[in-house]
Amino acid sequence: MEQRFPNAAIALLSVTLACGGASEAPAQQFAASAPATTQALQVATFGGGCFWCMEPPFDKLNGVVSTTSGYIGGRVANPTYEQVSAGGTGHAEVVQVKYDPSKVTYAKLLEVFWRNIDPLTPNRQFCDKGSQYRSAIFFHDAAQRSAAEASKRALDGRFRQPIVTEIVAATTFYPAEAYHQDYYTKNPVRYKFYRSRCGRDDRLKEVWGKK
Repeated sequence: MEQRFPNAAIALLSVTLACGGASEAPAQQFAASAPATTQALQVATFGGGCFWCMEPPFDKLNGVVSTTSGYIGGRVANPTYEQVSAGGTGHAEVVQVKYDPSKVTYAKLLEVFWRNIDPLTPNRQFCDKGSQYRSAIFFHDAAQRSAAEASKRALDGRFRQPIVTEIVAATTFYPAEAYHQDYYTKNPVRYKFYRSRCGRDDRLKEVWGKK
């Protein structure tokens, strides 16, 4: 991942531009836990570049029980952040969403997903380059696949460029290291600095408009 911050800013905040560049704790597998509920929860998985930035929009939704940053779609079992970020494992950085379908629909999750990614640039999201940052919807069943494809078709004609976001079957999901989980709440200053300097919000406005 590319670094674009001035050296002074890096020294001041001890953070690199690349998503996940600064470790806050030893690498550990993170086990997501959801509150007990009588409603059967469902899972959705989305790739939208830096997983730090994909947790917040889903966490805001009523009916979302948990979001977990992780890796999917690669060739290596139990990959580490260092392996994935180097681009050699085939994985994508993703956020896996556990949700209560009686409170929030998969269609709503898709709507939030699209409005938080750049669907026009292959193998890149904002300042982060490489296939590990590709935009993708990883469906878990036929219903999710159908809904995802319909949502993509609904966007046809909106852009002059083709939509390059993949719609592919989910494979084994590996939670990212503990220090990546809920990074935006645990390290708000570093998160906001990264997000701003990465140009994410500016590009989202360019693609989707101010709304």
